[in-house]
Amino acid sequence: TGSIMKLMSILFFNILLRELVRIPTCHDKPGTTQIVQLTQQVLIGYIKKYFYCASPFRCFCPVFLHSQMLWELVLLGEPLVVMAPSPSESSETVLALVNCISPLKYFSDFRPYFTIHDSEFKEYTTRTQAPPSVILGVTNPFFAKTLQHWPHIIRIGDLKPTGEIPKQVKVKKLKNLKTLDSKPGVYTSYKPYLNRDEEIIKQLQKGVQQKRPSEAQSVILRRYFLELTQSFIIPLERYVASLMPLQKSISPWKSPPQLRQFLPEEFMKTLEKTGPQLTSRIKGDWIGLYRHFLKSPNFDGWFKTRRKEMIQKLEALHLEALCEEDLLLWIQKHTEVETVDLVLKLKNKLLQADREHLPVKPDTMEKLRTHIDAIILALPEDLQGILLKTGMT
Repeated sequence: TGSIMKLMSILFFNILLRELVRIPTCHDKPGTTQIVQLTQQVLIGYIKKYFYCASPFRCFCPVFLHSQMLWELVLLGEPLVVMAPSPSESSETVLALVNCISPLKYFSDFRPYFTIHDSEFKEYTTRTQAPPSVILGVTNPFFAKTLQHWPHIIRIGDLKPTGEIPKQVKVKKLKNLKTLDSKPGVYTSYKPYLNRDEEIIKQLQKGVQQKRPSEAQSVILRRYFLELTQSFIIPLERYVASLMPLQKSISPWKSPPQLRQFLPEEFMKTLEKTGPQLTSRIKGDWIGLYRHFLKSPNFDGWFKTRRKEMIQKLEALHLEALCEEDLLLWIQKHTEVETVDLVLKLKNKLLQADREHLPVKPDTMEKLRTHIDAIILALPEDLQGILLKTGMT
């Protein structure tokens, strides 16, 4: 973890202690839950305060003309440096970048305030290997030289108070970032896959002219990023859902069926009819953007999460299928050895459901326990004793 995260953790813990630790009074009743409730309130409050950018427009204000390009860079997990005048401005901007692809989770590393004392300093400043997929926030002018080889650098000036709009910076070539007093700007040779959405630019510019509050501008910007991310992710969600086996193929007496493999080219073919053009007005090379995304850490993390969820769903459906079977009738047609084996498998299923938090309804779990008890009672007493001691029913 970076130094800023350690510092924030210590600060958070100290604040939490200050909020929670108090001397009891004569008015306190035994068994009160005030402390527990306060703990939850404080936790939620400080998590929101430290890990949520309250005003993304204020952070993106100097570069809002390029906000769509920055969205692409974050989506693709590109190495990105934010050079800011202060730790607070650095941290706010990094958090705004990470949050701009919400509800998609940013799976790469990010350091709101990176310093020369961080353990990864040598790794991130070396020129012998490509920069990793991470977003760095820095303030030390020394980084203007040591991170010059990074492919995408945002250099921002002082964030203006609400109502003051700084001059818009341009996209500049990296070779121009040579001096410590380089002007604010986005230094990159990246060419966006998508055409710039002029409508959102006009909307934000109109808000600037009308002196619309920064909070209102942030609402517009958040909604824009949300709709853009949803338009991008919906075709992927739709295709991944098609990898799920049909429910009728799930047999209680066989292992749950396997998910179909994710085939990039097969997915690309679905975009012609069910691509982002159905929900987004933005034109451009969506196919190229998807191809790049499929090689990124964000896709890898997203797909692993979705795959785990679907496998758990298959296990839950398999449990439900078992519950619908007449298991007492089944054991009449099978040997005691097979019946004991079934009981052990059902117990393992229950343990798995509890251990992995499978999406199984409580009544399904109770029904399965009832089945297990009924099967055990139908066996000879010596086997009953053994099975009752084996695991939980």
